[in-house]
Amino acid sequence: MAQYIASIDQGTTSTRCMIFDKSGSVVSVDQKEHEQIFPRAGWVEHDGKEIWNNTREVIGGALSKANLNSKNIDAVGITNQRETAIVWDKNTGEPVYNAIVWQDTRTQKIVDELAQGDNDRYKARVGLPLATYFSGPKVRWILDNVEGARERAEAGDLLFGNTDAWVLWNLTGGAENGGVHVTDVTNASRTMLMDLSTLQWDEGIAGDMGIPMSMLPEIRSSSETYGECSAGVLDGVPVAGILGDQQAATFGQVCFEVGTAKNTYGTGNFMLLNTGEEQIPSENGLLTTVCYKIGDNKPIYALEGSIAVTGSLVQWMRDNLGIIKSAPEIEELANTVDDNGGAYFVPAFSGLFAPHWRSDARGALVGLTRFVNKGHLARAVLEATAFQTREVLDAMNADSGVPLKELRVDGGMVGNETLMQFQADILDVEVVRPKVAETTALGAAYAAGLAVGYWADEDDLRQNWGEDKRWTPSMDNDEREKQYRNWKKAVTKTLDWVDADVD
Repeated sequence: MAQYIASIDQGTTSTRCMIFDKSGSVVSVDQKEHEQIFPRAGWVEHDGKEIWNNTREVIGGALSKANLNSKNIDAVGITNQRETAIVWDKNTGEPVYNAIVWQDTRTQKIVDELAQGDNDRYKARVGLPLATYFSGPKVRWILDNVEGARERAEAGDLLFGNTDAWVLWNLTGGAENGGVHVTDVTNASRTMLMDLSTLQWDEGIAGDMGIPMSMLPEIRSSSETYGECSAGVLDGVPVAGILGDQQAATFGQVCFEVGTAKNTYGTGNFMLLNTGEEQIPSENGLLTTVCYKIGDNKPIYALEGSIAVTGSLVQWMRDNLGIIKSAPEIEELANTVDDNGGAYFVPAFSGLFAPHWRSDARGALVGLTRFVNKGHLARAVLEATAFQTREVLDAMNADSGVPLKELRVDGGMVGNETLMQFQADILDVEVVRPKVAETTALGAAYAAGLAVGYWADEDDLRQNWGEDKRWTPSMDNDEREKQYRNWKKAVTKTLDWVDADVD
């Protein structure tokens, strides 16, 4: 009987299940979008129950498409949107509030209160600046604002997790059959609550945030058996790998050597540079994070540049403005013009993440003249992704002291060849797309497969990686620097927008 690994990829806009074989090839995939809930400006929520129901559906869908059942699956891996916080009642399995999504900015007042004038107050311990991005302040907001939540939490009835912990708890039995309440080191490192050196929860920071320790999941490695799937189509299959989505993509891109880097083009963009067993504190607006930890091996760390809005800007053009009918149309529209016509789009919809960390920023479209048409806007949308990536790469080179030679890329936008060529041009480094572009799900599958012996070691995984296409820079250096200079000027126009008058 042929054996496979299943991977659950619980993302920002959809949940999918992918089945992989020994070569790392996709055998089948099923995917389902979930609702994006915007109660107020700056607020972004998901329905936790909808996410869990979709997870069950896509597991069944992926198995049926490949005509497989649980006996064909050796293990399940989970990867997930990080920093998206869910709080639920362990006795009923009901979330006490919608999941608060990583893009949500409602926790700014909590963040300011915690910072006491120093956004780097906890950075030496957790590798992160105080920002609305991370999970901890979201949990505090729920406890402060949902009636009865704090009392129930202090009584030990409520649990917290990023969506990996929510999916795992439900997969392994939930309220009825003793679901396993566990997260991995990569997800824990995005809460602002885990000490990067000890890989344990920091009771002092949890106390500052008013979060009872009883709510927090147990922290485990990224590759080990956490429990078995309970009743359902995967009954009895071990869940054996968890990685936050960006760490999963790094693992799927086999960036195992120090100095290798990948950039994922999804809802946002996330570049990770493997720094090995060394934690490198960033002086240039990057995050120090756990890259992965395989079983009992030492943790591997990374520098990360997180960009809030890239692919979601294309969605905004489609859904809010109606300029395109489907996301792939953006490339066709961009190619109706030769350049951006002088227009620059800074999509600071959730403030600016790395390397700026400016929650007071808001989106701006600048450089407009009567000459600019929708083709120029489409090009400006794509170029915004590449320019933001250049800012992160410059910070990474400065922190690591070793200029990057090539960038491995993955995610939904890497099928856009116009963007990939412009990315190579504006970075002045080669951009490489692998044969399997959906490396996030693959990384979680690899972590699970290693834990159960489906793959023997990292060398097995290296042999699976294959190059699909490489883009080489072709832009004149003067032109490159002129465009980048204009971009940086555009960024300054977004700052200091939110104040007492603009909520």
